[in-house]
Amino acid sequence: MRKAARSTGKRAAKELHLQGIPATVEVRHHPAARRMTLRVSRTRRTVIVTLPMQCDLEQAGQFVSRHIDWVKARLGSLPTPVPFAHGAEIPLRGIPHTIHFFGRLQRGPVVSIAENEENRRELVVSGDPAFAPRRLQDWLIAQARSDLDDRVAWHSRNLNLRPRGIAVRDQVSRWGSCSTTGMLSFSWRLVLAPPLILDYVAAHEVAHLAEMNHGPRFWALVRKTMPRMDEAKQWLRVYGLDLHRFGSED
Repeated sequence: MRKAARSTGKRAAKELHLQGIPATVEVRHHPAARRMTLRVSRTRRTVIVTLPMQCDLEQAGQFVSRHIDWVKARLGSLPTPVPFAHGAEIPLRGIPHTIHFFGRLQRGPVVSIAENEENRRELVVSGDPAFAPRRLQDWLIAQARSDLDDRVAWHSRNLNLRPRGIAVRDQVSRWGSCSTTGMLSFSWRLVLAPPLILDYVAAHEVAHLAEMNHGPRFWALVRKTMPRMDEAKQWLRVYGLDLHRFGSED
């Protein structure tokens, strides 16, 4: 089995590319690790090996090779990636839309919503198709920002709280976060989900401005401003990870 390694530049992690595994293997050394561990990130579609400090890349490769059937099974169970490509279907606020790369720049917005002859919704992206995926993602981020600005403001007024600001990113470990300084951060992928889901995550993070924990008082605040929180939490548990497959280039 041939392999190549390179540094990712993040937390001193390195990458292995192993024959027979259709994904990057990310190797991390951790001072608290007592044994080698292996997991597959469903959001990043990456195999992650954590090693004690004394182990090397050769040992990491051998460890993955011994568990290659397990790794392949986990990778095979992941949802199929849906890149931003002409003809692909993605959800927007929970409603399926077909991507249409128009091919030339047109007057008006770069991305617009239209209906085709079959009365199905389309996201029409104008301009050079080579840059269309990035333009579409930028537009989706802007849409998410608009929706989050609105719902954060509403829940903040309702709970008499004030965030320092809002950031929208491509977060993979959590849908939202609240810093000790009052800065709220959210994943842009929330705009792909039904509006109830984005609304719940906005309420969740606003409540953290008062309670930086997940105790009873925190959940009471969330329920006060978001009575349907249980429905939204269940949706995220069942369907949330699926949102990370959209826009993937894999």
